[in-house]
This record gives sequence, C-alpha cells and structure tokens, in this order.
Amino acid sequence: MRTTLLIAAIAVLGATVVTPTASSAPARLDWAPCPAGPLPTPDLECTTLEVPLDYRDPNGRRIDLTISRLPSKNPQKRRGVLLTNPGGPGPGGLDYPQLLKLFELPQDVLDTYDVIGLDPRGTGHSTPVACDFTPEQVARGNLPYPNGPADVLDQAERAKAQAKRCAESESGPLLPHITTANTARDMDRVRAALGESTVSYLGASYGTYLGAVYTELFPRRGDRFVLDSNLGAGGYDIEAMHGFARGMEDRFPDFAEFAAARPQYGLGTTPAQVTAKFHELAARLDRAPVAGITGSLFRGLTFEGLYSADLTALAENWQALDAGKAPDVPTTDDLDTLLSARFAVICGDSTWPRSVRSYQLDVEVNRLRYPLLGAAAANISACAYWPAPLEPRVRITDQGPSNVLMVQNQRDPGTPLANARTLRSALGDRARMVTVDQGGHGVYLFGTNRCANTAVTEFLVTGKQPSTDVLCAAETR
Repeated sequence: MRTTLLIAAIAVLGATVVTPTASSAPARLDWAPCPAGPLPTPDLECTTLEVPLDYRDPNGRRIDLTISRLPSKNPQKRRGVLLTNPGGPGPGGLDYPQLLKLFELPQDVLDTYDVIGLDPRGTGHSTPVACDFTPEQVARGNLPYPNGPADVLDQAERAKAQAKRCAESESGPLLPHITTANTARDMDRVRAALGESTVSYLGASYGTYLGAVYTELFPRRGDRFVLDSNLGAGGYDIEAMHGFARGMEDRFPDFAEFAAARPQYGLGTTPAQVTAKFHELAARLDRAPVAGITGSLFRGLTFEGLYSADLTALAENWQALDAGKAPDVPTTDDLDTLLSARFAVICGDSTWPRSVRSYQLDVEVNRLRYPLLGAAAANISACAYWPAPLEPRVRITDQGPSNVLMVQNQRDPGTPLANARTLRSALGDRARMVTVDQGGHGVYLFGTNRCANTAVTEFLVTGKQPSTDVLCAAETR
C-alpha cells in the first residue's frame, strides 16, 4: 500500500490559510456497502461527503470524498474514530481499515475506535484526477536513472510534456487543489461529519506528513496520532526525493547479506559480490532489457523489493532477470490516476527548482554519494514545470499538545531514518519516537517487532506515550 519509487519511477501559516468552521452542523451520512475493489471488504460500510474544492472559496465548487468505516462493536470501550492513511500520495485508502484488520489490528484497538478509511481527494472513488498520460509516459514513470547530463536533458523534455499534459487535461483545474493541506482540511470535514470533537489517526509513509500537517492546522482537534515510517518535516520535497537514495543505501546491505547466505540464487557468496551483481545486472539490462525491464526499472524494482521485511521475492526476481526471464512483478490498476494525483500533491505542496542545470549537478553529486540510486532520485520531474503552489507549505512546529507517537525502522528505504529525525526535531515535545532495529518500510503490524507494536497499541488504547524516545532491539518471530 505504500507508493514506491518503482511506481514513481513510474511559521504556522498566515492569513492565507482557511480552515473549516467548528460550528458547522454535521453532514448527513448515509452508510451503505462499499464499492467493489481488489480487496473484499465485508466488514466495511461506505458513504460520500461533499467538500469544497478550494477552501479559500468554501461556497464554490464541491468535490466528493468517499469514506469507509469499520465500526467498533463495543460501545462500552469505544473512544471515538481513528482516521487512517496507507501512504502515497496517489493510492486510495478506502479498503485500508479492512487491510489493517487482516493484518491483525488488535481487538483492543478495534473496540476503542471506529476505524475510518478515505480515498483522498483526486484518488479512487472520491473525485479523481487524470492527466491522460500516454502508455509510454506511464511505463517510463517519473524518475528514470540518468547515465549522464544528456539523459537529464532528455528527461527534462519528457517531464515538461508530462506537466503540459496535466495542465491541459480535463482535470487541469482540479490539480492545484490536490494538496496535503487540503486533504488535511478534508479530514477535518470528515471529523465534523462524523459528529466527533476530536479524531485519532494512524498514518504510514506519506501519511505521516499528512498527519503532521493536520496536527499543525488543527492542533486541538487531534486526539492520539501515530506516524509510522516518517517523511521529513518538509513532506515530499526535493530532500525527500534525494532521501530515496539514502534509504536504499541504508537497506541494501541487508539484502546483500541475505542473498550471499543463499547460494541457490546464484547472486554471489559475499555481500560485495551481490553488490557487484547489482551493477552488472543494471548495465546489462540497459543494453538488453528483459520483458521490458531496463536497467533503470531494475533499480526501481530492487528499491521496491527492499520495502518488504521478507527479501525472498527480490532475490527470486534478480535470479530470473539474471537468467533472461521475466520477473514476477505485480501490476497496478489505474496508474494514470495514481501518477496524476501523485504529481499534483508532490508538485503542489512545494516549490521546486526550475533550472535543468541544477538537476544535472545534483545527479552527478548524488551518483557519487549514493551509487545505487542517487542519480535517479536527483533526476528532474514534472514538478520543475508545474505552476507555483497556491499557498505556502505548512511548516511543522512544536506548538500544540503532546499527542504524537512516531515509529520508525532504522533501515527504511522509502523514508530513511535521517529524514524522519527532521520531523521528530520539528515536533519537539509534541512527539516521542520509537526507533526499531530492523529494515523495510512499515513498522506497526507490517513489521515483526513486538516492542514497537506493543508501544503503538498501548498508545492508541490508553494514550500512554513513552516518557522519552525509545530504541527497540532487533527481534525475530
């Protein structure tokens, strides 16, 4: 559920901030079975809520938000609602409460909250956006690996074409409003529509920044907030993109050791040999792709595989490509909407450099600093040609109640620890962070560490926050 580079490969605000009024009467919500999706959702019920497209014009155009609910069945223990977000940006989150239940969300949490899912604005069954990308644009993705300055120039032309296609699409007028700040405002409309004075939250990956923005815009309406696998304090800005390369360098040694210890894969018998195999395969696939997998996509495939706690599938895919066979890569439906919404949020949240030369320099610096992925993570994207954001980026501060628990793997490829620490610093005494000695993307439920899982469950159920930051030692099941 976390959007990866492979898919992408494919001051409190001032007077400009408009927030919903707390005195508005709750909207009427008519709950019904959820729309069909890839995951059966027998325990969920769904409804639709209208919200302003532009919160600066609350009486103007409206868009739809589709919401799901996994109701608590224990009225004596029910505390309120737990909004959730699985990450992205780009994917929907309507079925996420069901997925959390399948991953054994503890009964105490299910008793304490109605667990709420949401397809954020621009995605899924909410009012979607679509840039109508060509199949070639979808297949190429956002950040291909450049082998030199000429490749950056080539990518700049492609990125410019992507931005132009978005601007001229039917969704063009919506795109400037598909931002993290507006999604946080939508979350507060959901809270009000549910008749709740406060809301708790469980957000992963990009969802950590969304949660942090909500706590900044609505500090007194947050109850218990869990941020799992954290972006930096700037959200999905250029530093977060560069952070993919740092994260891969942090995580890759785990895979190199894993593959070296299993000679049946034929990838090398030492970590150094496995690392050499990575570079050899990338170069070979650039010369002769296998089943459409180029060297650039191989790097993205590897990056994506490092998200998992179980590295078996990644080793098997390397083995297949080494033998000239197609890897077992899952497909994702509706990539146009996913990529369009992703661009809208990432490009619309921050101001991006415009100079192609600055990207060429960053590519060469990061190629040396992070040899596995640095050049791709620093490459130019459509954000360089996107219209300027409609409002300043929300600055995360330490002003507000102490009600945030961060959980973070030490070796997370997608949201590296170094970036997570910037969010921890920005939140100050509002937060505590539980750091886990394990690799992969995702801690709570999706990880194997009982120390961290217990800390999150206890916080959600009782509100007990660690008195200091915590380091959870490595564990195996």
